[in-house]
Amino acid sequence: MPLPLPCKALCLTTGLWMAGALTPATAADKPLPVIDVHVHAMQVNGKAGPMCPWFLTDMPGGDPHQAPPSFMNTNCEQPLASATSTEDYIAKAISEAQRLNVTMVASGDDDVLRAMHKAAPDRVIPSLGMALSLTDDMSPDEFRTALESGFYKVVGEVAPQYRGMSPSDMSLDPYFAIAEELKIPVAIHMGTGGNGMANITSPDYRASLGNPFELEDMLARHPKLKIWVMHAGYPMDDAMIALMGAHAYVYVDIAGMIWSYPLAEVNRYIERLVTAGFGRRILYGTDLLIWPGLMETSINVIKDADYLTEQQKRDILFNNAVRFFNLDAKDFQ
Repeated sequence: MPLPLPCKALCLTTGLWMAGALTPATAADKPLPVIDVHVHAMQVNGKAGPMCPWFLTDMPGGDPHQAPPSFMNTNCEQPLASATSTEDYIAKAISEAQRLNVTMVASGDDDVLRAMHKAAPDRVIPSLGMALSLTDDMSPDEFRTALESGFYKVVGEVAPQYRGMSPSDMSLDPYFAIAEELKIPVAIHMGTGGNGMANITSPDYRASLGNPFELEDMLARHPKLKIWVMHAGYPMDDAMIALMGAHAYVYVDIAGMIWSYPLAEVNRYIERLVTAGFGRRILYGTDLLIWPGLMETSINVIKDADYLTEQQKRDILFNNAVRFFNLDAKDFQ
């Protein structure tokens, strides 16, 4: 259940807000609105360093008896700086959202989420984050109580793949039934997690469980459940297209992959989904972590995509999320 908001995080963000550091942009220079459906509210220990976008352009193999291959790199002209603390992350994420006119669907650490929402309620749509699977975080009754509180508008990120579980595992079914009943959208992780996920960072992770077809049994049991597939099931575009063709209420986000895999591959994957007819079911997201600059980097991937029309860019960055979440576009000018 939600924990009390720590004064340290709240006081810092509130102080910045009152001091004008988080002041919204003026109408004259305000960009068109964007909805980022995949932001992590997270604690930051300050140990991570800078990071280059599209760092998975080179994924060397390794030797199981030696040090694992590097997960990230800084071999670029302008590596993105990481936040130095939780308070720094909160302040910079909100500042970037204000500057870029972004509304964030955020989930994760509940204290951080509530601090972000308190500092900028017009920029944060709270999502009930589940660490890895639903069952280890709270009971179905606790889950219902949390959703009925009215604070959380979304459920996610739900990521049973990291536990070696299918999203159609029956242990998850009571939770999906509650979300379906309460008409709350659910975000489900499907796809890769980087280089060497299964044997370096998450031993229970199974690539096969990122197959979008793993969702079908659950969707058959819950035909009124609204879901979106995080990471668009990358790299399984054929299965993703087939699933979306069969299930008209399934959307995808392009978060994570948009700044980690090779840029040419990212554009190929997005173009494939659009060419297949699903341009109005793609949601923009960053998978924002401790590098606040990822927000602008990711937005620019869509803005610079020469294979997208201006209408398609606006659909991905904003219009599709408005439709999916049943929002009013007039509230985001």
